[in-house]
Amino acid sequence: MNEPSVGPLAWVNGSDAPEKSAINLGFMALSDCASVVVAATQGFAQPYGLTLNLKRQSSWANLRDNLVSGELDAAHSLYGLIYAVHLGIGGVAPTDMAVLMGLNQNGQSLNLSHGLQNLGVTSPEALDRHVHQSRAKLTFAQTFPTGTHAMWLYYWLASQGIHPLQDVDSVVVPPPQMVAHLQAGRIDGFCVGEPWAASAVQQDLGFTLATSQTIWPDHPEKVLGCTREFVEQYPNTARALVMAILEASRFIEESPENRRSTAQLLSAPEYLDAPLACIEPRFLGDYADGLGNRWQDPHALRFHGNGEVNLPYLSDGMWFMTQFRRWGLLREDPDYLGVASQVQRLDVYRDAATAVGIAAWGTDMRSSQLLDGKVWDGSDPAAYARSFKLHALNDDAPLLARR
Repeated sequence: MNEPSVGPLAWVNGSDAPEKSAINLGFMALSDCASVVVAATQGFAQPYGLTLNLKRQSSWANLRDNLVSGELDAAHSLYGLIYAVHLGIGGVAPTDMAVLMGLNQNGQSLNLSHGLQNLGVTSPEALDRHVHQSRAKLTFAQTFPTGTHAMWLYYWLASQGIHPLQDVDSVVVPPPQMVAHLQAGRIDGFCVGEPWAASAVQQDLGFTLATSQTIWPDHPEKVLGCTREFVEQYPNTARALVMAILEASRFIEESPENRRSTAQLLSAPEYLDAPLACIEPRFLGDYADGLGNRWQDPHALRFHGNGEVNLPYLSDGMWFMTQFRRWGLLREDPDYLGVASQVQRLDVYRDAATAVGIAAWGTDMRSSQLLDGKVWDGSDPAAYARSFKLHALNDDAPLLARR
């Protein structure tokens, strides 16, 4: 590998030159697409011989289709979307997929409607009571059937004693449409990425009951995803892409000024098309929940954390598979470690990170405690998937009940 002192242009001209220089890079209108947008627009890709053509997608299903078809080379993706497609439960034919790096941690929210607020349903306990005493089922929206927001919503509800597949109804709504659905009364709550939860609060359309970081501090969220075919066909391109986005991630977190200028950039019509006032506060960790509480969140949206955010830990990928199993999306246990070892491209990530001076070695797993007290460290995924009081494992259910 070239010495970093040679300068990035050495990559472009030598044997490490990207095989493909123009990359179609998909993203959704969410605050956590920031590192992808910054890499593409602020000069981080050109030194590595890349031009990043940003392609905003209208929904996660649309992004999935374009990623699998090759219309997009890579994309800002939901962890659970990449794994579902790989496992054949993502709504399309099974396709070998790859996670090149983590793009962010934290920064998603679970909001309830103004109507529930008026009924005094402003705490987990009150929601639990309402769900179990009311005849009408509440309807919650998430963004993709196997996506992170579905998993955070299900995990949080279950931790409060609410079965997410039996006690409430769940629907899929693309992130930018959440606020309109709430306003129209079609849904009673949602789990989504910013700035859409903050936007609902600012428009007096309800409040934030929980943040995703209260479920799992520094949880995995969006990833840089692509097909395995893309990495194998264009290995130098994949590495250069990770290098550019790593540099952009580091830049965003170098100063509060950089974070602010990034929030300003994201507010533009071609990216989030949302007021800066909806984006910037939570982007800087400044939360107001709509119930009069305000705080500086110690686990707010982050993009780099000296590389901690970006390393595609095997245990992060495995966790989503345990939840697919828990909620009956997978009928049997997959080879958790084997699948994660295929999908998480630690080799590509470590090459890229080392080249831009970011520590990338150490463990392939990490240990975390979630809000229900359970510790996840990747050590026994099959037992972990079975360890929850509320689940939809269906192991012993008759075939008819599974339809």
